Amino acid sequence: MAAGKSTAHDLGAHICFADESGQSLIPPRGRTWAPRGARPVVRVAGRRGGRVNVAGVVCFKSGHRPRMFFKLHVHHGRKGELKTFAWSDYRDFIRMVHLQLGTPVVWVWDNLSVHLQQELFDFEAEHKDWLVIFHLPPYAPEINPQEGIWSLLKRALADFAAADLTHLTRVIKRKLQKIQYRPHLITGCLPTTGLDLTGLVETPDIADST
Repeated sequence: MAAGKSTAHDLGAHICFADESGQSLIPPRGRTWAPRGARPVVRVAGRRGGRVNVAGVVCFKSGHRPRMFFKLHVHHGRKGELKTFAWSDYRDFIRMVHLQLGTPVVWVWDNLSVHLQQELFDFEAEHKDWLVIFHLPPYAPEINPQEGIWSLLKRALADFAAADLTHLTRVIKRKLQKIQYRPHLITGCLPTTGLDLTGLVETPDIADST
């Protein structure tokens, strides 16, 4: 990660940590209040197929407030339907983040098989003037601050019973947008990673409208 931080500094780039998560109609478990001995029961449509997949990225740069972006992919469980993001979806996501930030991008993510497709390496080579990609060590989610965003999202969805995938998609989008407006929550995902991003992280008072 020291190499990524140094590269970001040299390029005047944002350093961006990306990851994926997903949620079915069965909600994450959470704690709630109830009379003693009367555990609440939440009925959900969990037997139905489908899943909302989310690609997310948190971005840091000296002199700029932290940013978070996301992209959704809804899988309805239909035959022949793509279950999750394709390499082209990630390419478009990286391009969108670059355009929103207006700076070069140092992109950091794990070694998921789709991240290692040759098309993405070719895309990086084609745009080496503004894009550098680093891969995290295998099995090291604890050093990716985007994982903290997923933790916040799961907590917000605890025991939430969505009527269908459309309802679930709408709520996930709204929850993530709330995080976008709270830069201190994004910065708060850093301490547990142990990453030293001194000089790349600031927490301004105004929120992002993007």
